[in-house]
Amino acid sequence: MSLVNPVNYKIRIEPDLQRFKFWGKVEILAEAKGPTKEIRLNVLSLAVLRCSVSEDGVNKEARFLVDPQKEELVIFLPHEVSGVVSVLIDYAGEISDNMAGFYKSKYVLGRKESYIAVTQFQESDARRAFPCFDHPSRKATFDLELVIPAELVAISNQPVLKEENLNEQRKLVKFVQTPKMSTYLLFFAVGMFEFMEKTNKTLLRVATTPGKVKQGTFSLDFARKCLDFCEQYYGIKYPLPKLDLIAIADFAAGAMENWGAITFRENLVLHDPDTTSRAGEERICTVIAHEIIHQWFGNLVTPADWKFLWLNESFATYFGYRLADHYYPDWDVWGRFLYTETETALDRDALWENFPIEIPGGEHVVINVSTAPIIYSKGGSLLRAIEGYIGEENFKEGLRRYLKEYEYACASSHDLWEAFGQASDTPVSNIMKSWVEQPGFPIVEVERDSNQLILKQERFTYLPGKSAQKWRIPISVRIFFDNGGVKTLKALLEKRSMAIELEPGVTAYKINHAARGFYIVKYADRENLEQLAGLVKQKSLSPEDRWGIQRDLYALVKRGDISLDYYLSFLNNYSKENDFLPLMSIATNLHHAYLVVGETKGERIEAVGRKIFENALSLIGCEPKPEEKRSISMLRDELLWMAAMFGSKEAQNFGEAKFSALLKGEKIAPDITKSIMKIGAFYGNERTFEWFDEKLRSSQSEHERINILEALGCFPEKGLIERAQQYVLDNVPERNKFVPVRIMAGNRGAVPLMWEWYVNSISRFEQLHPVHYERVVAAIVPVCGLGKEEEVREFITQYIEEKGKAKQVLKLSLERLEVNSLMRKNNK
Repeated sequence: MSLVNPVNYKIRIEPDLQRFKFWGKVEILAEAKGPTKEIRLNVLSLAVLRCSVSEDGVNKEARFLVDPQKEELVIFLPHEVSGVVSVLIDYAGEISDNMAGFYKSKYVLGRKESYIAVTQFQESDARRAFPCFDHPSRKATFDLELVIPAELVAISNQPVLKEENLNEQRKLVKFVQTPKMSTYLLFFAVGMFEFMEKTNKTLLRVATTPGKVKQGTFSLDFARKCLDFCEQYYGIKYPLPKLDLIAIADFAAGAMENWGAITFRENLVLHDPDTTSRAGEERICTVIAHEIIHQWFGNLVTPADWKFLWLNESFATYFGYRLADHYYPDWDVWGRFLYTETETALDRDALWENFPIEIPGGEHVVINVSTAPIIYSKGGSLLRAIEGYIGEENFKEGLRRYLKEYEYACASSHDLWEAFGQASDTPVSNIMKSWVEQPGFPIVEVERDSNQLILKQERFTYLPGKSAQKWRIPISVRIFFDNGGVKTLKALLEKRSMAIELEPGVTAYKINHAARGFYIVKYADRENLEQLAGLVKQKSLSPEDRWGIQRDLYALVKRGDISLDYYLSFLNNYSKENDFLPLMSIATNLHHAYLVVGETKGERIEAVGRKIFENALSLIGCEPKPEEKRSISMLRDELLWMAAMFGSKEAQNFGEAKFSALLKGEKIAPDITKSIMKIGAFYGNERTFEWFDEKLRSSQSEHERINILEALGCFPEKGLIERAQQYVLDNVPERNKFVPVRIMAGNRGAVPLMWEWYVNSISRFEQLHPVHYERVVAAIVPVCGLGKEEEVREFITQYIEEKGKAKQVLKLSLERLEVNSLMRKNNK
């Protein structure tokens, strides 16, 4: 059968927001590369009513077949055709509540519940709204018409071309034709929207449901900066006449880069001075930057296949931070990048249940709990590494070449490597193939032999196993001399091992200087590690290097190479630490250890953590200060909670006093609200629960609602935990149920109750959006399954065989459970 490609879609949709149904008509102009007797389209959850083929201005009925299993509509042409062909399809569908395809989102105005209808098509859900060639490589232009109630507003990728009243009740809204683009980027919405706008070269708007548009000022201002940066850096003007930032209450992901009509969870685009913390502000900026960067990476140049999806997400992830750093260098966002992206990716990539950045499979790659840390975080971390290797200017020039050559078209990984190679005259393709075409990452073991460093590489995994893999690793070594001097050496480790010559007088060396490389380091000689420990204690190393040393040590604890006791002793060198990056990582590691081996080593973990966190709080203070660095305010919110959880009386007293102020209706600083609410729950009672319930019901801020839901996961007493569990099932909106579940799974008091609750409530959890269900599974299984490993393994194995739901994430979670079980066994 010959390949048929779309050229243009003419879509007309009439939604009914009372009965939550819609009727559609689509005319697809396509081109057959050779003789064909049928056209195969994607369709899902639609009732196809009629198909016809247009010939010489006459529509001829055509037979058709819908295959629900294949999500396919086959239209049988009256006779064999080649070249241009036009098919018309009448169909109907439901406006769902599953946050995919064409769905409804609820909002409350006063006491009245109302709805908007919006679309979410990535990765393969455009087929839920109209029959189409639902693959990123099948680009076409789109002409959209919506028939809607006269009082409502319609939004799409392009501006409105014209509005036409059909009668007193309904109107027809026509939009300007889109550029050539993929189906997953099409967007349309209908509802009572309000707008705030700013016009320069491009019309920028924030769209919200009624009463919230004033909270869009912060995002609108930053979006303008993002467009300016991207146009200058990439050397290509934003090609559409407008760009909307649309706030949606019920939204499964964080945001979506629909061309010209970006959609967001409300807390990632709306800024409320009374409830949005500085951490929240930074998150708004990095997410907006991420989505606007997609207007070039993903929209203008699209992956040729879903396995190249990382070309979208890795660049948007990396440049989201890069752009924030460009405008706000005092925010220290690269510390957050290493903690949020690189550390997350290393932990995910250390499992055998894994896959390359270029995910095999093509047709139905899904962004989920299993794939996201690889596609987004590992990919973004590797881009940071490659920029460090070839230099900033060559990196920039390579990106400009890539975007210019493939604009309005599709590209694959090798196209990008070739552009980087041409710009830098370096063998980028050879290096990067080893990173994107195979799973995992290396551990570099280093040992000093007189005046040489001997480096060896192998694949790093938490669990034992054999692998013949190797990588081309750009190595950076920071050398310390006995006269106080320092020097940085660079090398490329291409084979199993290599030697680096040292000058006389070297006293210590730090591999992976500035944490540019994506690998773990193991120092075979403890003497060097002790020297580095002294430099950590003196804070003579950068925050990135202080972070990297202890991060690698904890990875070795989880693998069983060193004991937890050694790691805890090494943390004595961080007694004066006050930087965000190393302290946040230490807090995460200690919390993990507390959950896994708390029964036997809980007191020591608490003592070590309490000392570090109390010392840090004494340095930075418990009260936020307007002039302090943003990273300090973000760090404090985490340390207050961790210190209180580990038994710090100072943190407990401060937290309870502030929570008492909240109960009285007083305001506290948004930068500590989350930790204060969690402390309030941790030391709270039934009255505390009632206050949270009332506050959640009355809150008009998604920022505040998320803080409350996290606090609901922090009650330590069994009765309140069980009440919170039932509350999650009965009262928390579907979009947010995973939030308190994730916190409960990290609450030592709740851990023994979580597995049974999950099993007994599994039918309720299965109703969640697939990504949210995966988050629930990934939170509960690895820790709450400890002590009942065989039961959990048997249940999940049978579940996968019978239902197949969340298969990747369940297997990943079982491996994490095994890693934790081994760590518990090794550290009794």
